[in-house]
Amino acid sequence: MGRITDLLDAAHHRSQTHAWSYAGALLPHEAHELLQLAPGARLIDVRSRAELELNGVIPEALHVEWQSWPGWASNPHFLVQLAQATDPESLLIFICRSGARSHRAAAACTESGRNHCYNVLEGFEGDLNRTTGHRNELNGWKRRDLPWAQT
Repeated sequence: MGRITDLLDAAHHRSQTHAWSYAGALLPHEAHELLQLAPGARLIDVRSRAELELNGVIPEALHVEWQSWPGWASNPHFLVQLAQATDPESLLIFICRSGARSHRAAAACTESGRNHCYNVLEGFEGDLNRTTGHRNELNGWKRRDLPWAQT
């Protein structure tokens, strides 16, 4: 088996274990590695524009808001915008701040008929450290020193 197969198998197993509807769940470093190895794989950042400006962006990620700030209104055009920006056969890897919105986005995309939808567990900023009240301390894309830039 190749490395891509190993990464996808681990992601599938996580998704099956939790009975998630989408194809799989990746840890940030696995998502990054898969993006490097799998031709046509796309990282879909579903955070709001405000989050991108305040917290940073992931180079080459496609941005399609799941919800808009202020007010956190759902984007009624999410699936249409995603379909217009991606190939229907592409492997789609969704990321948000913590993994919650990207979980919902991957599920919605799967329910709409797309097959290769994955969620990035921990998200961009990671879990909330309940001791300090901060993110970016325990895990997540940024904490794992994966590529990102401040806008």
